[in-house]
Amino acid sequence: MKKLLTTSLLLVNVILFCACNNGSSSTNNLTELPVATKDSPEYFMLRPKIEKELYGYTHAVRIGDDIKISGAVSMNDNGEPIAVGDMEQQMKNCYIDLDKILKHYGCTFDDVVVENVFTTNMPKFLEVSGYRNQIYKKQFPTGSWLGVKELALPEFMIEIELEVHKARK
Repeated sequence: MKKLLTTSLLLVNVILFCACNNGSSSTNNLTELPVATKDSPEYFMLRPKIEKELYGYTHAVRIGDDIKISGAVSMNDNGEPIAVGDMEQQMKNCYIDLDKILKHYGCTFDDVVVENVFTTNMPKFLEVSGYRNQIYKKQFPTGSWLGVKELALPEFMIEIELEVHKARK
């Protein structure tokens, strides 16, 4: 048994060594940088000052044909919550911001493949969730609706994040 284990470990090491060296030249130049491709990340900030200086995040990033959009909340350009206590208006404000980001990338809600909704009040969200029919006219994306204890600020009742797939032309 011990001999079989030793032989197996030796074989795994040989395979790993060959895989790591496969296709590499005898000299490695560590200062060489990869050439930028369409698969290089392209970052977008909707409110750069707020996102970078105050909270430390990027609102969206595109890699290839896929775009990940951070959760949108109901806030103004100064990062202050708006429509406090009004779930429906907060949801509409989220979609307004998400639409701006989608347009930046030449997309619409028809390109959304995943939508995740986080809410501090699921019953209120369910009361107004029909508004989504005005957003998704072609088809609904996959996703989850999650009830959470709290969001970034106590005034936020809803946060919506998206994933988008749009082939570049």
